[in-house]
Amino acid sequence: MPRIHFHQQLAALKDKLLAMAALSQQALSLALESYLTGNLSLCDHVKEIEEAINAAERDVDEMAYDLLAKEQPMAIDLRFILAVIKINGDLERIGDQASNIAQRTHALSGIQHIELPIDIPDMGEKVGVMIRSALQALLEADARLAEQVLTMDDEVDEMNHLVQAELTELMQDQPESSAQALNAIIVSRNLERAADHATNIAEDVIFWVRGSDVRHQFSLAQAE
Repeated sequence: MPRIHFHQQLAALKDKLLAMAALSQQALSLALESYLTGNLSLCDHVKEIEEAINAAERDVDEMAYDLLAKEQPMAIDLRFILAVIKINGDLERIGDQASNIAQRTHALSGIQHIELPIDIPDMGEKVGVMIRSALQALLEADARLAEQVLTMDDEVDEMNHLVQAELTELMQDQPESSAQALNAIIVSRNLERAADHATNIAEDVIFWVRGSDVRHQFSLAQAE
């Protein structure tokens, strides 16, 4: 009976984490929409969601640490709780990136719109796919799907580098575009960081399912 109760608690912990994940995804989606449309009311919604994310992070951490202290789990159960604690932090930071993007909407309020030679919506969509895939891997304990997320990160990194280069050149050629370009550079960087957090989540899923730490393996492969 005690083990049944323990696994029920693990399931409840996973549900709490997934509920928080839904909030983080919503915040990022709304923040990107606010930036692309200039809708300031969406920024207020993002702020409300971020506050809910912060509260959820505290709840998940408290529940996870309580299980560690009281149940003293072993093997895969221990890895799961440790992964939850790390994923929890990454989800909170995705919320932070969403808040940062919403702030760019405020910064551009009242500034004349200028078409920029970049595709922020496409970048945002790719980051969204990474986050959804990482969370699906968590839901299904699917290490192979998590590995696919790791391979997506390079593409987002390249898109961010391209944005930086093209907008830096644009500001040199057209100084009047500086406000729009600088904010777009910041948004691109926020999306790239959100992708990094999705990568971290995927790595933690692999650690949970397989018991292997792939972080340094991938960084070494990239260096070679």
